[in-house]
Amino acid sequence: MTIEIPSLNDNIRIVESFIDNTKDKYDLNDDIYGNIMIAVTESVNNAIRHGNKGDKDKNVTLTLDLSDAMIKFIIRDEGPGFDYQNLPDPTSPENVSKVNGRGIFLMKHLCDEVNFRDEGQSVELCFYLS
Repeated sequence: MTIEIPSLNDNIRIVESFIDNTKDKYDLNDDIYGNIMIAVTESVNNAIRHGNKGDKDKNVTLTLDLSDAMIKFIIRDEGPGFDYQNLPDPTSPENVSKVNGRGIFLMKHLCDEVNFRDEGQSVELCFYLS
């Protein structure tokens, strides 16, 4: 299953509906559902704001891939990518009071696996079902 949305903050509602439908269709438990909702919406928000720089003419694609053991969401933007291997640590003293910079840290704690692809244009958020 794949959806594509223009890079507008209001379209996060479409992503939330997509996740709600996924929960119902695959009977996901509340813990996994909550983690998915936060991690995927954060990732899409990053793709809109940072990847596509809020350009409504650029899209964010969200793909759902399901296997017996795992549900995977792939979020792709049309931006230039980013250096995901050299991100500041949001828990270090100089960054604790900053309002930005926690999204990827949060995703890594909510997901079982986070994999960046294509120089950071694409991220896979994996959740184990067992």
